[in-house]
Amino acid sequence: LMLGAEGIAVGMSTRVLSHNFIELLEAQIAILQKKPFKLLPDFFQGGLMDASEYDDGNGKVRVRARFQKADAARLVITEVPVGTTTESLISSIEDAVRKKKVPVRAINDFTSEKVEIELLLSPGTSPDKAIKALYAFTTCENSISVRAVVIRKNRPVDSNVSDILRENTEQCVDIIHRELELRKKNLNEALQQKTLVQLFIEKRIYKRIEECKTSEAVQEAILTGFEPYLKQLLRPISDEDIEMLLSVRIRRISLFDINKSRQEIEAILAELAEVEKHLAKLIPYVIKYLKELIKTYSASYPRCTEVTTFTNIEVRELTSRELKIGYDAERGFVGHGVGGDPLFECSSYDKLVFFSKDGRYRVIPPPERHFVDGGMAFCGKAERDQEYTMVYADKESGFSYLKRFSLGGFILDKEYRATPEGSEILLIQAGVPESIYVKYKPAKAQRIHQQVFQPADIPVKGAKARGNQMTAKRIANLATSKPRWWNDDEETLKGHLL
Repeated sequence: LMLGAEGIAVGMSTRVLSHNFIELLEAQIAILQKKPFKLLPDFFQGGLMDASEYDDGNGKVRVRARFQKADAARLVITEVPVGTTTESLISSIEDAVRKKKVPVRAINDFTSEKVEIELLLSPGTSPDKAIKALYAFTTCENSISVRAVVIRKNRPVDSNVSDILRENTEQCVDIIHRELELRKKNLNEALQQKTLVQLFIEKRIYKRIEECKTSEAVQEAILTGFEPYLKQLLRPISDEDIEMLLSVRIRRISLFDINKSRQEIEAILAELAEVEKHLAKLIPYVIKYLKELIKTYSASYPRCTEVTTFTNIEVRELTSRELKIGYDAERGFVGHGVGGDPLFECSSYDKLVFFSKDGRYRVIPPPERHFVDGGMAFCGKAERDQEYTMVYADKESGFSYLKRFSLGGFILDKEYRATPEGSEILLIQAGVPESIYVKYKPAKAQRIHQQVFQPADIPVKGAKARGNQMTAKRIANLATSKPRWWNDDEETLKGHLL
């Protein structure tokens, strides 16, 4: 949890991000105190992090570089996001510059002990807009997916950061408990030896072995000498104890300080009592131990990564004026590499729809040069639910039709038809005009020469729908606002859609 871990196997993988040491200790204290806690990753590289989708180690985090606005035309990267280096970050910025995605004219790397990458912005560029572009099109922002899969009882198990830390805390308590038990055992052993030596010398038991001629006699003499004092011992005398007593040198016996020995025994008893106290109140002792660690290491392990919430960057909005679509009506070409009449600006992430005058249409990414066969009736950004209004003449029946429709689903670069074959689009536009003004071609015995139709009177249908019949008359002119050729003095009937 502190350093992070990654692993991969057949059909599964694990990725645990690094966390702050002090925050882990504080979370362990919360676990022992049965209080709620929350752990978020921390990276020594620093940077910014949005952990709103971290999901306790089974979601994802977004990380960003940290920028400083040196002045109106200069940005400085002072911290890089985890998973990148200064070299890889600069490389991604250079690639975005070549693709004209970010407004940077020069990059200077002054990194030494600390990260310092200077970015000189193109003239007239807003630093805030440049930062958004860098986050959107370079590795200044990355998304890291995480999954906490651990091995438990020799099997992979889906877990989470909180459960991993709880198990770690249980293990910590168990280790400290065993350490205390070991210390208790060692203290008891030291107390046994100190008491044996003190009695051996103070009660002159060593005098009993001076005339013994065999090892059995020596052992018997020592055991007999200790019989009155067995209640002062923690356990029965073993062969190892006798060997230890026999190794006591004469010089040590002659210089033996009874008071010093008693002080040492009292010190052992005091420490033993403290160990017994800690064992009796193990959890408070572990908490105290963890707090001591925090006090010792808090200055050495500050949080490096700032936790914040990122505002989503709309890439389309950021690049909405990236490409200028032009149309060469004479040659029939349209695209951002065509120098004809300008149509509109768009993003390279947009999809464009092209309607030919004969009713065919196609949806493609913004092209550099695209030939529209049969003449172009309309070009615009393709949206699934965008409404269109169309008037077309069906040459086979002689009727003109009005339809409102949306594209719905589509496959890129596939040709579709919005009108029957042999028809001609007279008007098409995105949205719904309030009125459509129609001027008819003169005809013998024709009493109605102009009409107004209300497109809002008909429902929205699919692109393949025929639409509603407008008129059987031949149309001379169409307009969605009152045109100059409109005759206000002439009686005008509202058009009926069948």
